[in-house]
Amino acid sequence: MKSVMPQANPLALLTFGFTAVIGSFLIDRPTSALIVVAVYAVLAVLCVPTWRPLRWRLFAVGFAAVSLWWSSWLLGGHDPSIATTAAGRILVLALPGAIVAAFIDPMRFGDALAQNLRLPARFVGAFTASLTRFDQLGETFDQLQRTRRIRGFGPSRNPIARAATTGPLSFGLLVSAMRGATQLSLAMDARGFATAHSRTWAEPSPWRRRDTVVVTVAVLVTIVLPVALRLT
Repeated sequence: MKSVMPQANPLALLTFGFTAVIGSFLIDRPTSALIVVAVYAVLAVLCVPTWRPLRWRLFAVGFAAVSLWWSSWLLGGHDPSIATTAAGRILVLALPGAIVAAFIDPMRFGDALAQNLRLPARFVGAFTASLTRFDQLGETFDQLQRTRRIRGFGPSRNPIARAATTGPLSFGLLVSAMRGATQLSLAMDARGFATAHSRTWAEPSPWRRRDTVVVTVAVLVTIVLPVALRLT
């Protein structure tokens, strides 16, 4: 089960995120949200191979749910049922996408867009390249921090001093991103991405039986289950 997410087709994994949008509108009471989120948790325990890339994602989703619960309780007549339902909708909506997005490789996603959905090769190439660069921003930011620390410009343990270094680091990250984008565009033009209308792809992107199972589970958990709970 742990190998399902790394090996599944990226389009099959994205089904969880898209169908969860529909399922969130079907949550009408706290018990429904609790049951659906519990099913999410069981699937995550069975299928997630590592939790390290999910820590900040889950924190962001949890913070959004808690803040929405508080604002709904404060402005909704201090009714905990209304607040819990609103927070549950956010969890039902955001949790699947936050989890599966951490295990979607940009290169495999581009292969799936081109070979399974038959999207234009130029669009897929540019989109995949941008996703790859975006995925490297965190690593570039860490490199800039280490470089400033080696040169003696690193922040102290003072939180105010750390916050003051955010501006220079962000500017350096922007310059690095623009320079990398220029180099990437020149490299892509040199390889014929500007004029080619049809391309071959290095890695195949087959649609296997397990991908159909993933899509079926996504529809059952995010749409069928909330509908069944709504009718009971």
